[in-house]
Amino acid sequence: MAREIALLTNPTSGKGRGAAARAAALPRLRAAGFTVRDLQGADADEALVLAHRAVADGVWALVVCGGDGMVNLGAQATAATDTHLGIIPAGSGNDVARYLHLPRRDPGAAADRVIASTPRRIDLARSGDRYFVTVMAAGFDAVVNERANRMTWPRGQMRYNLATLAELRTFEPIPYSLDLDGTTTQFDAMLVAVGNGPSFGGGLRITEGALLDDGLLDVVVIRPMSKASLVRTYPKLFKGTHVTHPQYEHHRVRSVTVAAPGIVSYADGERFGALPLTVECAAGALSVLG
Repeated sequence: MAREIALLTNPTSGKGRGAAARAAALPRLRAAGFTVRDLQGADADEALVLAHRAVADGVWALVVCGGDGMVNLGAQATAATDTHLGIIPAGSGNDVARYLHLPRRDPGAAADRVIASTPRRIDLARSGDRYFVTVMAAGFDAVVNERANRMTWPRGQMRYNLATLAELRTFEPIPYSLDLDGTTTQFDAMLVAVGNGPSFGGGLRITEGALLDDGLLDVVVIRPMSKASLVRTYPKLFKGTHVTHPQYEHHRVRSVTVAAPGIVSYADGERFGALPLTVECAAGALSVLG
């Protein structure tokens, strides 16, 4: 009997690349002998219902076609199950695809990786009953996301650039309380990031060195620095060379509680929740194809 795959697509990912990626991947998967359910939700809520339903029906794999937001949605449905999660990258960031060294601009080749791959288990980060795969932003970067989401113009990356400039003018260090495996500290910082993997935002390696299968979370603290220094440090995030900055701290823990006034966190590029939040490593919770 042919293995069954549920192919779940966000057609608007990457300015419409999701639909094009689906069109390239679907015939490859069927030609390889899989029975494929072709699914598409009207919105994120419906897509999540479809994902949970497919997993409950016992599909061999849920393959999401989209960006990190779709990977996040797929992880909610497949975490702590025997259903494997596959990825056809079609977003603007695609950090999880980077983690797994998947082709990010060739959906046909990504489908071939799904077909040929051996499943492996990786960790997830868990807060309550929600999971994330990449990084939870809980500082300046989260504030920028909040402002950008309130803006109606312009669209795309320029909206985030303008939001960054607007927040940079008035941003001040945030008072944090951080509990690291039971040890609590208070301090001011520009941001706190909790990483299951090493990067977010399209390759910003804020939690450089984080591993997907070590049973630990990587917590990065950027202590107060001048706005000019923050601007100079930003490009270093793409190579992970910011780790030498004297205001940088890195901790590896199984559990962290982050508290700060007025901060709404983001994870996998999606609004995750207002602080305080406790995040734990869910070791080996996700089986991925890649």
